[in-house]
Amino acid sequence: MLSKCTSKLLGLRSGVASLCRFQHQNALAEAYYEEDQKSMQKTVRKIIEEDINPYVDQWEAEGQYPAKQMMKKLGDAGVLGVNKPVEYGGMGLDFKFNVALNEELGHVNCGAIPMSIAVQTDMATPALARFGSDKLKREFLAPSISGDMVACLGVSEPGGGSDVAAATTAAVRRGDDLIINGQKMWITNAFQADWICLLANTSDGPVHVNKSLICVPMDTPGIHLNKRIDKMGMRSSDTAVIFFDDVRVPAENIIGDPGLGFTYQMLQFQEERLACAALCLSPLEKCIQGTAEYTGQRMAFGKPLLANQVIQHKLAELQTELEMLRSALYRATDLYIQGNDVTQLASMIKFKSGKLCRLIPDACLQYWGGMGFTNEVLISRLYRDMRLQSIGGGADEVMLGIIAKTMGIVPTKKKQK
Repeated sequence: MLSKCTSKLLGLRSGVASLCRFQHQNALAEAYYEEDQKSMQKTVRKIIEEDINPYVDQWEAEGQYPAKQMMKKLGDAGVLGVNKPVEYGGMGLDFKFNVALNEELGHVNCGAIPMSIAVQTDMATPALARFGSDKLKREFLAPSISGDMVACLGVSEPGGGSDVAAATTAAVRRGDDLIINGQKMWITNAFQADWICLLANTSDGPVHVNKSLICVPMDTPGIHLNKRIDKMGMRSSDTAVIFFDDVRVPAENIIGDPGLGFTYQMLQFQEERLACAALCLSPLEKCIQGTAEYTGQRMAFGKPLLANQVIQHKLAELQTELEMLRSALYRATDLYIQGNDVTQLASMIKFKSGKLCRLIPDACLQYWGGMGFTNEVLISRLYRDMRLQSIGGGADEVMLGIIAKTMGIVPTKKKQK
């Protein structure tokens, strides 16, 4: 039911109809999720409405949100480890709950905070939960699930972002310890993180089998956060360049088997890329819905902008694209839960979501005219924030490369005799 304020703002039958239409189009999500998942989403929505959205504008201006405070609140609500083992504080549920969580987090009025939370739940901890020792899980995973620790992921470097195999950060074995030297870049949560899931070379040899994932406390001597990166969007999440200068940690902090870090990270990417797609569903729908509402009440040449068929058709096209993405995500989630390798489908979904995160905010902002070019409306923030989807977590071009390889259409090099 529309509030008096909203009704007054719209004041037009077309505006009211647009809201009713969008409510109907959420039927796919309503049908996909079960009651337990919807109940969890209601819990998260309450936290968003009471503890996050009222302060987003302030945190965006300050360039950082209070990650420790918000992680603890989410941890107390039990949503930071929905698919993590019960013995470490998780709920032991399937990955569909993670997708439901991330889709709900999309209702935060910026992209930065949902991204930061997803680093904790779907980027820094999946490999640890799956392959880590009991000691590592108790030291790093359990407090990350409870919200007592903030995690970050260290994969990208100044000389290589999406090219994970090109990482040069090295962890050399000395006795029972590892000595780490190198740099990591674009690290979300870095200034507030308690530990980092670090990808580093632990041996010589082929680049795909010489890397390990290592749990490294961020207060270890030799770790320097030299620069807070000034970003175009995602303003309320802190992002840093991290330097490692003879950082010493126990060799037992390696997750799983040494040398399998690249493989673990590739497996971790499946969850990360599906999570990234889930995070963008609600913001993209906000772009379309908000634009329908605005053009329904914005008068030009004696009639609402939305009375122009070209705008109606464009919004209909964008909504169609978004619903196709949602359907693909739900299909991939079901396949992943069944134990299938969804590398190809996850890459397709990540690529498609990246394209739509450029297409939809850009197309919608155009209909806001000069107002869309201000910082007074949400559409301009989403235009900036959503642009990262085509870059972070694997650039579009990398996704296409993976898809081409899994299709078997990449020519193989002939072995020299």
